[in-house]
Amino acid sequence: MVLFKRVLKKNKTLEHYLNEAINPNDELINFGIYPDSKIQLSYVQISLAIALLINSKSLDFIVTGCSSGQGMILACNTFPNVQCGYLPTPQDAFLFSHINNGNVASFPLGLNWGWSGEINFSETMKALFKQPWGTGYPPSQASRKIKNTTEVKELNQLNKKSIISILPSVDPDLLIPILKYKPVYDFIIQNGTNHELVDLIQKLKYDYLN
Repeated sequence: MVLFKRVLKKNKTLEHYLNEAINPNDELINFGIYPDSKIQLSYVQISLAIALLINSKSLDFIVTGCSSGQGMILACNTFPNVQCGYLPTPQDAFLFSHINNGNVASFPLGLNWGWSGEINFSETMKALFKQPWGTGYPPSQASRKIKNTTEVKELNQLNKKSIISILPSVDPDLLIPILKYKPVYDFIIQNGTNHELVDLIQKLKYDYLN
């Protein structure tokens, strides 16, 4: 499980409430970019990094966001094997995890944050991580909801190329900063179990930076 965000001054606040929300057996990894970082990534680049983390099977769930949360969900959902939901409220979060059973959550980190915004974030994360996931909702329609979710994921894969086939064609200006961002790159190399993708990422970094 991972926290990935651009809003620097909220980093530790978000990490704190996520730690309160996740289950005891989960591990929270903060890939946040801090004010003293020498590299800054756009939300488009972060969505690409998320796709690499998910597709390399380095981890299984990501919480992310942008000012409105909308740009990030659109960017993330352009990639294969990524099912990103827009979760501004606890109700959205509960329904996403129990019905849609996705692997990326986009939260609005600027829009409507305001005074006591951390309370909404806290309650939203608690609703998101309420177990068990993927059970369908409401219970009377659970089997139909689960079937629909499976169909959506299958259609998603049918209509998208694999990350391995598209990565060499990605604009180097988008990709190179991600390859140079050590927390993400090192984590993928050390933890990725999709070895074909991990090898490709290593090759591209060598080709671009040597």
